Amino acid sequence: MRAFARAAGRQHLPWRQFPVDHSDADPYAILVSEMMLQQTQVHRVIPYFERWMMQFPTVTDLARAELSDVLTLWSGLGYNRRAKFLHDAAKAVLAREHGVMPREYERLRALPGVGDYTAKAVRVFAFNEPEVLIETNVRAVFLHHFYRGRKNVSDRLLLRHIARTLDMESPRLWYAALMDYGTHLKATVPNPSRRSAHHVKQARFEGSLRQVRGAIVRAVSRKESLAAVRKLYPERFDVAYRALVKEGLIQK
Repeated sequence: MRAFARAAGRQHLPWRQFPVDHSDADPYAILVSEMMLQQTQVHRVIPYFERWMMQFPTVTDLARAELSDVLTLWSGLGYNRRAKFLHDAAKAVLAREHGVMPREYERLRALPGVGDYTAKAVRVFAFNEPEVLIETNVRAVFLHHFYRGRKNVSDRLLLRHIARTLDMESPRLWYAALMDYGTHLKATVPNPSRRSAHHVKQARFEGSLRQVRGAIVRAVSRKESLAAVRKLYPERFDVAYRALVKEGLIQK
């Protein structure tokens, strides 16, 4: 695995600027990348991540920004709630953690929008702490090597193997290598993740409520009239608009 990582790893990824020793990486940058990568392909995330870190280089910069500026920068990446979660998490870090990203799982988990996987990923990639975690590329590796020909394999079974093989000394390099190898597998063999009990085919975007929500947020962030959006999506506009107001992503 390490040989594969050296030969074909994705060390060029902007959030992959890991220290060569066991010192800490930037936990804020890791949190941003993990939130952006949720249900979004790496090649789409890279330019957004780079622009984000230029405009909001620290958690304090993000916490003090206007939500409208945050949503404008996020526009086009999809799932705009993630941007608001990041903004709310930054404000919580500033208020509760004196502007310092926490290291402990429980304190990370308490941040708005930070779930179990994200908290563990921050601990692994920012602080080199050994955590047992699973995401789509890690899942692909263990399905391919331990459950060939099997269908409907649960994460519970895979997590046993992940725990047994975890590199306790360099977990962030180990998981980075696993994720790179999983990406390689998906490009060279039929996607092993389709045999997971947790595999969900992404819903069609065109004509979806997500598309209407994105169009509304984009129009609001650009200070454009919503009349054109309503005309374009007459059947879904009201449902999407009310949900966005309720979630605090837009205001009447």
